[in-house]
Amino acid sequence: MSKSKSKNNDNIEIPKLLLTIAKFLSVISTKLTVLFASKLFTTPIKYRIPKRELEMYAKSKHELLFIPSIRRKVMIYNYGTSPKKILLVHGWSGRGTQLFKIADELLKSGYSTISFDAPAHGKSPGRNTLMPEFIETILELEQQLGPFEAAIGHSLGGMSLLNSLKRGLKINRLILIGSGDIVKDIIDDFVKKLNLKSKISDLLQYHFEKKSGLNMNDFSAHKAAKDITIPVLVIHDENDTEVPVKCAIHIHKHLMNSELLLTQNLGHRKILGDKKVIEKIIHFINS
Repeated sequence: MSKSKSKNNDNIEIPKLLLTIAKFLSVISTKLTVLFASKLFTTPIKYRIPKRELEMYAKSKHELLFIPSIRRKVMIYNYGTSPKKILLVHGWSGRGTQLFKIADELLKSGYSTISFDAPAHGKSPGRNTLMPEFIETILELEQQLGPFEAAIGHSLGGMSLLNSLKRGLKINRLILIGSGDIVKDIIDDFVKKLNLKSKISDLLQYHFEKKSGLNMNDFSAHKAAKDITIPVLVIHDENDTEVPVKCAIHIHKHLMNSELLLTQNLGHRKILGDKKVIEKIIHFINS
């Protein structure tokens, strides 16, 4: 897939060739359409590490770590030497170095960071993955490299951390940035971008659930949020065109102990490098 040219460079536009294939398959076979859509949905885009992230990449200790529960290896980035560790989790098609500006400020505040390329992302092998594999990776990292003082998740990384807490992850504070919420909404939006009929969304979700034996809607962020008692900082930009701000508001309403920070004109990714946002994150972790 390729990025579209939007104000905040948020949206990921599906290439015309793939739209044409989806349209053709929808005419001849619903089953083939669902299989094609499922392949696209589970295949992240692997971008080259941009120059701005190279310093963190160069100064980190890299290690391919085996995750037994999913039988996959992921690339780990250990940045800094402090025993006080913060876990960073990127979003879909992201990288372990994507939150580098936040990591740099954490180092200045006396923390080290552990981040990773999720399965099929960055330097980690494979081509396909889904949120449950993000979660299994997070839980394994806690066992092998934890404990963590706090965790910061962007987009799908935020959803994965909420679900990891539900599964027993132990941290003192959580920061969510641009997190998605309802899984069905995410699938609906994807099918809409493919210009396919809405019934394909239901069939696609059924396909994933039959294959995994899991209820996809159980992974919705607000459902996991109900059981979380630690302090949570929810950050979202009102002009995020990739993940709507209503997600943050809905998650915030379901958390017991949370603070909501809404920004403007930072979009889905620029928000990760905003000075005021990072200052707020550091203050929240230290308070």
